[in-house]
Amino acid sequence: MWHGVLCGLLAGAMWGMVFIVPAFLTAFTPLEMACGRYICYGLIAAGLMLPRLPALLRRLDRDDVIAMIKHALSGNIVYYMLLALGVQLAGVSATSLIIGVLPITVTLMGHKDHGAVPLRQLTLPLLLVAAGIACINIDVFTHDTGHGMPLAQKLLGVACATGALLCWTWYSVDNARYLKRNPHFSSGEWSALYGVSSGLIALVIALAALAVFHADVTGAGAVASGRDWTVFWIVNAVLALGASVIGNHLWNVASRKVPLTLSGQLILFETLFALLYGFIYRHQLPRGLEIAAMVLLAAGVMWSVRIHALDDAHEAHGG
Repeated sequence: MWHGVLCGLLAGAMWGMVFIVPAFLTAFTPLEMACGRYICYGLIAAGLMLPRLPALLRRLDRDDVIAMIKHALSGNIVYYMLLALGVQLAGVSATSLIIGVLPITVTLMGHKDHGAVPLRQLTLPLLLVAAGIACINIDVFTHDTGHGMPLAQKLLGVACATGALLCWTWYSVDNARYLKRNPHFSSGEWSALYGVSSGLIALVIALAALAVFHADVTGAGAVASGRDWTVFWIVNAVLALGASVIGNHLWNVASRKVPLTLSGQLILFETLFALLYGFIYRHQLPRGLEIAAMVLLAAGVMWSVRIHALDDAHEAHGG
């Protein structure tokens, strides 16, 4: 289990990079960034597994293909697009408030799975997590500059953010369950196949968007407007390698080794690392509420880990 916790922490460190990339690519739309990231993910995954890819593809059955498509859409592309739309329509404050309950939704959805600790034992750690999330969002609301948005626009944005929350909650739980039910693919093999499927779907979406919108992807005009496609592909390739290839592989390892009630808490490492990277990038120290949020989130996760460790030790000694 501790190996799984370490992998979950490292996955969070990789995923935290996602939140600083838009600072480098402000001239590009969320759709372009999503497609660019997942096309790079697909290419890198295919390249890393190229000698073994034909054999892996032959081992796929119908259920595997369906699972890969569903997980690529829910865990990557649709989730990111809904999240981006939520930010655009409702603002960062409302969207982060909704997405911030992800660890709790995953824990609640997986509380009946095998090896899960009863929820009554996790009440206090979950309350710490909820308090940490509240601190983060109170700070965001306090420093929010986006005012005067129409109510209908905010409501649509809230609906998009809620859809993103449901997408990743379902993906996290279903992916963990699928990996445990189907050991015929290793975590690395499944990550590679997942990456290839995400890249293919992103490529189809990108080609369709290019045909419809006729975006300026080459020439001096693109560079003059800040749309430097060389920088775009370099940044997305780095993000795809770190957050998608390495991060998803680490998360698949963690998903196999820890119960869902704990994996839901490990997602919080992404939030903590995202905050850390943001402070470093902005050359700022955290404000009081941000410090309180990090302490509460870390305490909640470690408390949950402790409870699971004690439960595992109890079972190992015959109950």
